[in-house]
Amino acid sequence: MDALLYSSHQQHGTSSKILLLQSPKFHHSITSSAASFGLLSMGLRSSKSLFGGIKRDKLNNSSKKVTDRIKHKVTSVYDRRFQESVIEEEAPQMSDINPSFKVSSGEAYPLGASEVEKGINFSLFSKHASAVTLCLSVLDGGKLGELDTGLVEITLDPRLNKTGDIWHICVEDLPQSGVLYGYRVDGPREWQQGHRFDSSIVLVDPYAKLVEGRRVFGDVSHKPSKFLGTYDFTSLPFDWGSNYKLPNIPEKDLVIYEMNVRAFTADESSGLEPNICGSYLGLIEKIPHLLDLGVNAVELLPVFEFDEFELQRRSNPRDHMINTWGYSTINFFAPMSRYASAGGGPTAASQEFKQMVKALHDAGIEVILDVVYNHTNEADDTYPYATSFRGIDNKVYYMLDGNGQLLNFSGCGNTLNCNHPVVMDLVLDSLRHWVSEYHIDGFRFDLASVLCRDTDGSPLNAPPLIRAIAKDAILSRCKIIAEPWDCGGLYLVGSFPNWDRWAEWNGRYRDDLRRFIKGDSGMKGSFATRVSGSADLYRVNKRKPYHGINFIIAHDGFTLYDLVSYNNKHNGANGEGGNDGCNDNFSWNCGYEGETDDVNIKALRSRQMKNFHLALMISQGTPMMLMGDEYGHTRQGNNNSYGHDNAMNNFQWHQLDARKKNHFRFFAESIKFRRKHSVLGRDQFLEKNDVTWHEDNWDNHESKFLAFTIHESDHGADIYVAFNAHDYFVKALIPSPPSGRRWLRVVDTNLESPDDFVPQGILFTGDTYNVAPYSSILFEAKP
Repeated sequence: MDALLYSSHQQHGTSSKILLLQSPKFHHSITSSAASFGLLSMGLRSSKSLFGGIKRDKLNNSSKKVTDRIKHKVTSVYDRRFQESVIEEEAPQMSDINPSFKVSSGEAYPLGASEVEKGINFSLFSKHASAVTLCLSVLDGGKLGELDTGLVEITLDPRLNKTGDIWHICVEDLPQSGVLYGYRVDGPREWQQGHRFDSSIVLVDPYAKLVEGRRVFGDVSHKPSKFLGTYDFTSLPFDWGSNYKLPNIPEKDLVIYEMNVRAFTADESSGLEPNICGSYLGLIEKIPHLLDLGVNAVELLPVFEFDEFELQRRSNPRDHMINTWGYSTINFFAPMSRYASAGGGPTAASQEFKQMVKALHDAGIEVILDVVYNHTNEADDTYPYATSFRGIDNKVYYMLDGNGQLLNFSGCGNTLNCNHPVVMDLVLDSLRHWVSEYHIDGFRFDLASVLCRDTDGSPLNAPPLIRAIAKDAILSRCKIIAEPWDCGGLYLVGSFPNWDRWAEWNGRYRDDLRRFIKGDSGMKGSFATRVSGSADLYRVNKRKPYHGINFIIAHDGFTLYDLVSYNNKHNGANGEGGNDGCNDNFSWNCGYEGETDDVNIKALRSRQMKNFHLALMISQGTPMMLMGDEYGHTRQGNNNSYGHDNAMNNFQWHQLDARKKNHFRFFAESIKFRRKHSVLGRDQFLEKNDVTWHEDNWDNHESKFLAFTIHESDHGADIYVAFNAHDYFVKALIPSPPSGRRWLRVVDTNLESPDDFVPQGILFTGDTYNVAPYSSILFEAKP
């Protein structure tokens, strides 16, 4: 606990007041020196950890003259509701005190903490703030506990420490690492004007490159941990290796695997050492699995710093849940620190994240980040969780209505004001940081339609941020993918502003394929349109088929196994009475809701999963699959499992082992077949001569059979595919193969493994083929 002291003294003939916060254990007094810029009004809160690293002995000796005669009151580091006593001190007594560090006015740019010749420069934007206080603490031996033991506070003088809307200061004697920092910010309190200032809260710097909080994911002993920025200017630059190179995979060749870093190896069935389970290093250990599966890009669920305990801050129906998906960003620059191995903290997380990226790149796998720039963790005005932006300048960082209230196009209580120039710069700086510092290959933008709204929430035809991302030089090599909708109804599938660069999650593909393969009537034409590249959506200007990201399953919604096992969502475990999660799943349980021992139903479900996966892999466009679908992961019908840090989300490696020779084998062979056959991933839309539809029944609403041949014009390596969504056999007429070629059957999803997928093919010599109910076939023309 610390005591609050005021002192005034004469310095260079001018009176100024120094706010002193004293530790009862050390009773230190600190002043700025003549070498500093002098008349700053400074607030200093001392802690054992700080003085363990900076001139402790001198401070102990020199401060005793003052503190022997000072009465003080005890306060909490994070509680400003205390009494302040103004103590008049004589100038000579203060002049005997050795300063702990020097401060100077500092520079406005770059924003955040940066190393300069004289020390560490701190810079913060806040247009509407009236007072800014820099809070510092030095970790003692890197111990996390020091986060809560005390802070030194330096109040910035707007006459000396402010340039335009940027507050800045240079602290000259700080260590180059191991320092925690944040800000107290005060300003107007008129909520109706959009302000949410609260100087009792120490806030995270939006430009902090590292963030410190609890060290171990889900550690209940540190559940109420605070989050502060930190930095590391002592580590050598990361060694990417002399032979290192970026994969630079053409978009048309991508096969994306959506995955969660923690959930991939958190389960003990991963067989990894406990200290790397659920970590960046844990993912490295499982790269051989990704190579066996055949994917060449991973799309990582959010890896920016977030608080997994945010749902447990207060009593509520969801207070048993742990946020394991991470769609609740605290800071846009800092890698999730609790994905470091062995509780290593933010610096280790940064290094290990780079190790992970390097290992994936060395394996020929690109890294795409799922990024959340549509909202933050700070929730709404009813139950706010102020950690950064809200308290720094709510009116700038968030969209507000005419009454100063938060707009909510994200469904999470707030909406980031992305097309405000300051926020746009923040987003661009963040993206560039991840590309330059961490070598990221691309980004998928969560609820990207939010990024297409003006500062008042109205839709924009040419959003400045979307254009800036598309035109940015540093981001020019990156894949940029939009989730083209938001929770305010701005559905932009096929019409997302794109500048011929932006790709989109194709929600129409997902819905149409689900409906056709489960046997809905009237879906054959839509199915044909989707598997041939969704030209109705993307054949505009210079857009390509690969700008449509084809997916049937993603992190939110049913897994593939649950899609064929449940008609309805089963979200009781979430605590919201089943009111959360999407109701329009276009799923079919194949005759029984949930788990069953019925062998016929289980066989049908197996066929349907293979049908879905085959359709995905033969479709024009960029395919994306979900982690765990390669072995048939189930969430027991929960289609909104964001808050379950357990087997519901965690990859079950023992199940993979049990299904490796059948289900997994089919999925892996299908991916590898696609990657070997460029005709399935064209960079141009199909023309009339590129495909033959073996169909004269387009207008029959009840027809659920579709067959077609994709032509390979150079060598005649055609591919014939047929899908039967009827509940009866269909005798398909097989077309003649190209001259000098023969048909070989590669796939029949009705057959048991390994006959369901034969990579080398089995010779077929007949004219017709009986396609079983709810099954699909694929033939390849070979010499």
